[in-house]
Amino acid sequence: MPRFAANLSMMYPDLPFLDRFEAAAKDGFKAVEYLFPYAFPAQELAARLQANGLQQVLFNAPPGGTDSASITQAWESGSRGTASVSGREAEFRTGFTQALVYADTLNCPRIHAMVGLRSEGASAEVADATLISNLQWAAAEAAKAGRDVLIEPINTRSVPGFHLNRQDHAHRIVQAVGASNVKVQMDLFHCQIVEGDLSAKIAQYLPTGRVGHFQIAEVPHRHEPGTGEVNWTHIFQVIDKVSAECGWDGWIGCEYNPADASAGGTSRGLTWARGYL
Repeated sequence: MPRFAANLSMMYPDLPFLDRFEAAAKDGFKAVEYLFPYAFPAQELAARLQANGLQQVLFNAPPGGTDSASITQAWESGSRGTASVSGREAEFRTGFTQALVYADTLNCPRIHAMVGLRSEGASAEVADATLISNLQWAAAEAAKAGRDVLIEPINTRSVPGFHLNRQDHAHRIVQAVGASNVKVQMDLFHCQIVEGDLSAKIAQYLPTGRVGHFQIAEVPHRHEPGTGEVNWTHIFQVIDKVSAECGWDGWIGCEYNPADASAGGTSRGLTWARGYL
């Protein structure tokens, strides 16, 4: 049966961030993910995880910047990662090193290295080469701590200009890096918008061993499953079947904005998950 992790950056928006851990646990989640931990002390986050019996399964390396203030500023100013951006290699390494420190305290096995927007005038080939080089360095550093490094294709509508948009491109990058701990973060929201054919894509890529994590959100409005165009019951059955056949044992992150953002709205919107949590 698929295992679901609550994305605390998006779910429970009516609550302060640190209170969302308890809310997720009460709703039956055993794991969480979120975008960034850097605004909070790692020990505080670890305490919330422990107090609520939760496992941290994923978070993002910084989108830019080198400390809490500049990381926040980078995100708010539109930076969406530095891994493929030529000239920002030192910034990428500093940020990823900080992510590894947090991963150690949070016992988190996966870090999403945000690929970033392609620089104006930069070729796809230069961006690919920069990305591969940065990931080779990150893979070696992460391997020392037993962590995986993930890259995620993002649809062209949500983040125009993002360098990585398709599953096949992401898998070519992973193969070029040549490290067993570098994998693809397969977000089915983005995949449906750019490519569709989700069942076939899952069946194609999951058995390769190069899919490290799934994320879901309904299309087109990025709400919970059951509010749009995807047959999620079928998709979850496909993931379950292919996982059983190939031995995949990962998590599915619920990276969606609840359709009802009022108090208790996230919990009320979890009718889709009652058979899974």
